[in-house]
Amino acid sequence: MELIPAIDLIQGACVRLRQGDFAAATHYRRSPQQQLRQYAGLGARWVHVVDLDGARAGVRANHALIATLATTGSQRLQVGGGVRSTAAVELLLESGVARVVVGSVAAEDPQQVCGWLERFGPERLCLAFDVRADASGVPQVRTRGWAQAANLTLWEALERFPPGALRHVLCTDTARDGLMAGANLALYAQAVRRFPGIHWQASGGVRDAADLHALAATGVAAAVCGKALLEERIATPELRPFLPDASSPASTSATAG
Repeated sequence: MELIPAIDLIQGACVRLRQGDFAAATHYRRSPQQQLRQYAGLGARWVHVVDLDGARAGVRANHALIATLATTGSQRLQVGGGVRSTAAVELLLESGVARVVVGSVAAEDPQQVCGWLERFGPERLCLAFDVRADASGVPQVRTRGWAQAANLTLWEALERFPPGALRHVLCTDTARDGLMAGANLALYAQAVRRFPGIHWQASGGVRDAADLHALAATGVAAAVCGKALLEERIATPELRPFLPDASSPASTSATAG
């Protein structure tokens, strides 16, 4: 399993939201450029970037910054946040973004997203589904910044796509995101069992190295982690097993940031 550090942007600053609440945003002192360099130093090959302004209002206020990050860093970026049109996908890819994250529209208009998968290829797109378990424990999809119920389960959302069409899927448990309360291991283990051909990315709740090891045991391909890294909750030696380009133990002793 690979660790993918996350950078969330509001008006050019690094932030983290608590369960998607913009009124509960924590701002961090490092600039996005500084944070990207720190993740490069850890050995991260990919960084997950979310344009929260785009996600909330559809305004690409952070596009110039994202383009700079995509073309100056050593990592490949996967970027999402309000991607709702072909033009938005094209703009990000032309700006140097390696993979575009498609959220709400993947649940709302799968036919259009199927067209994007055919046009741009499954390696260039990652579908993102935000879910919250119902009373029976079934993951129900939420859209539009978690504000709306899509009235379908995660499994139903995926079954709308032809077999083999999807390569990368990011799933966020909204009940755990930003809380560092531990990952929903049962959810991701079930996802891998149901759709073993998908490279699953788990997001929400990671708090320590034990969570990373537990997620790896579920069979997911990657774990997206933001707050625990930004607040230096996991020491660098504990991160190395999940960072393919990490330096040897003798070459670095700093903690993750």
